[in-house]
Amino acid sequence: MGKPIAPAKQLAGFIAKFDPAIARLIRSCRVALRKQLPTAIELVYDNYNFFVIGYCSTPRASDCVVSLAANSKGVGLSFYYGATLPDPTKRLHGSGSQNRFIRLPTAATLSEPDVKALIRAALAQAKTPMPASGRGVTVIQSISAKQRPRR
Repeated sequence: MGKPIAPAKQLAGFIAKFDPAIARLIRSCRVALRKQLPTAIELVYDNYNFFVIGYCSTPRASDCVVSLAANSKGVGLSFYYGATLPDPTKRLHGSGSQNRFIRLPTAATLSEPDVKALIRAALAQAKTPMPASGRGVTVIQSISAKQRPRR
């Protein structure tokens, strides 16, 4: 039994699996979301298809408001309950009964007024509000033994 690996170090290792350009994009998007959601709990999933960082009000995945989802082709911002969000500028993609997403060519996309409005709307409709104070933590939720190539 070795010493447990710190979540920050594990997270850095997950991101390092990607091509350098995608890894930079993941890191810059994470910084931008952390600024917008400083009290959120980051739930990290290194899954078969996607690497995901969920921004949640509690440690439960069902309390996730938005998440960064990355694969070898790029990064997206996923809205867990996006199907019910107002989307006057038609930024949201997807046709499922619940989830919607936005592609993130750069982290600057997260600062665009219509994207910020979608994030605010997602926060407003959340069943459990984000904590009003404090600093969010990072929790490694799952690591799949088998994964699609990240490069």
